[in-house]
Amino acid sequence: MELGMIGLGRMGANMAQRLQRGGLEVTGFDPGAEARARLAAAGGATADSLEALVQALPSPRVLWLMVPAEAVDPVLEQLLPLLAPGDLVVDGGNSWYRHAARRAQRCGQARVAFVDCGTSGGVWGLEEGYCLMLGGEAAALARLRPALQALAPAADRGWAHVGPVGAGHFCKMVHNGIEYGMMQAYAEGFALMQKKQEFELDLAQVAEVWRHGSVVRSWLLDLSAEALQRNPGLEGIAPYVQDSGEGRWTVNEAIELEVSAPVITLSLLERLRSRESNSFADRLLAQMRSGFGGHAVKAANDGP
Repeated sequence: MELGMIGLGRMGANMAQRLQRGGLEVTGFDPGAEARARLAAAGGATADSLEALVQALPSPRVLWLMVPAEAVDPVLEQLLPLLAPGDLVVDGGNSWYRHAARRAQRCGQARVAFVDCGTSGGVWGLEEGYCLMLGGEAAALARLRPALQALAPAADRGWAHVGPVGAGHFCKMVHNGIEYGMMQAYAEGFALMQKKQEFELDLAQVAEVWRHGSVVRSWLLDLSAEALQRNPGLEGIAPYVQDSGEGRWTVNEAIELEVSAPVITLSLLERLRSRESNSFADRLLAQMRSGFGGHAVKAANDGP
C-alpha cells in the first residue's frame, strides 16, 4: 500500500515513519522545508508541494492529513482539485466532529471518499503505536486496513471503525475530555500529598509504587512518576496549563445533550484558572468577605 502524509509535525512525521516500518510506502509533504528534511533524514520520501505529492502516488490515491484543525479546510481547497474520483482523504487531526459531515460532502462532490480518524498516542506513538477511532463508509475503511494495522499497537487491537462520518472525531473529543479529568485528579492528589509536609513524602516513590497493582495505575501515572523522579519539585515549570480545544467541545456537547459531566467541566475550568496571574474574581471574593464579615483584606504587596 502507498500513502501520502500531509503534515509532518510531531505526529505526522512519526506516523509516516511507523507506516514505513510496517512495510508501507509513504511520501510526505509539509510546507516547511525543515519538516521535510527531518523525514528525509529518517529515510522517508518527501514531496515539495501538494501537486508533487499527488503525482507521486498511484491511483486510487490515499492522502492522510495530520494538520491543525484550522488548516484542514484550506488544505482540502488546494488538494481536491488535484485528486481524481476514487481517491481517499483521511482527516487524522483534532478536528471538531461536526465539521466532518461538511468535509465528507465536499469530498463526495468530487467523488473522493472521506474518513475522519481520532488519533491518540502523542509523541510515544512511533514506538508504542496509535489508538485510532474511525468514522466513514465501510468500503473506505477496508482500503485503509493495512495502514491502520501498521499504525496501531497491534494489527488486531487499538483501532476500530466506530461509526459513520464524524463518529471518529466525536469519540476522540470525548476521549480528550476524559483525559482532562484524569489529569486533574492526579494533579490534585499529588498536590495534597506535597502539602502534607510532616510526612515528608517522596512523591516519586509513591507514584512508582502506585504503578504496580494499584487500581489507579495508568500511562498518565507512568508519565507523572517519570516527571517526579526527574524533577521532584517541578522546578522551572510555570503553573500555566493550555488546552487544545477538545475539552471545550466536550463540555459544550454535554450541555447540549443534557448529560452531567462535572469532572470534565471543572477540569477544563481549572486549566483556565491556571492562566490567571492576578484573579479579579479572587480579589472580589476577598472584598465581599470584608464587607459582610469584617474580615481583613490582604494588600497586594503584603506577601504570602
